[in-house]
Amino acid sequence: MKSLIYAGIAMIVIGIALLGQYSFTTEESIFKLGPIEATAQKQHTFSAPPAVSWGLLIGGIAVLVIGATRKP
Repeated sequence: MKSLIYAGIAMIVIGIALLGQYSFTTEESIFKLGPIEATAQKQHTFSAPPAVSWGLLIGGIAVLVIGATRKP
């Protein structure tokens, strides 16, 4: 069952990736008057709920084990 193995690996990778907290910065234009423009940088943070991350990780391990132990 190679498809179950691949699905399990994908779930594990996504679960590990979601365990961290990621931030990025955007630049917003506050006002523009002719050639003069004022901008502000705004920082955004993204983090997934830990239950989702751990659920994907544990579920991926379970799917991987099931896929590895099943005979074609």
